[in-house]
Amino acid sequence: MERVRLAFVVSKFNFDVTYLMLQRALSHAELLGAEVKVVVKVPGTFEIPVAVARLLKREDVDAVVTLGAVIQGETKHDEVVAQQTARKLLDLGVEFGKPVSLGIIGPGATRAQAQERIDEYAKRAVEAAVEMALKLRKVDELGEVGELKEI
Repeated sequence: MERVRLAFVVSKFNFDVTYLMLQRALSHAELLGAEVKVVVKVPGTFEIPVAVARLLKREDVDAVVTLGAVIQGETKHDEVVAQQTARKLLDLGVEFGKPVSLGIIGPGATRAQAQERIDEYAKRAVEAAVEMALKLRKVDELGEVGELKEI
């Protein structure tokens, strides 16, 4: 079976957290046998969907992994950024028919909480992208469905 081809989009904002997320995610993709075709670093989490939309148009990308950290500040800005970004990423995945995983810590996370979640969020984002890409391949291969099939 052909390897899953991933693209990563990583926020440079809070790069002390997202750099480590990227390193963990790259290692985990290799462990899972996925091929990372490109890593796009964008200014902040809010800019992630624009890069994702462009990457989803590519034939050599099966799924996109997003990595970011939205740290809580003194206002509710973190909630707006995280909620709007997550919603748009979901919309893009549905629109293009390709998985977009959500490896974005927050909203409401302190810097310490974000640092505690680096490994977990990075690995889960890669796992979700790879698993969904493989599931969608199986769906595409189904052909005519006469009897109950479970994938």
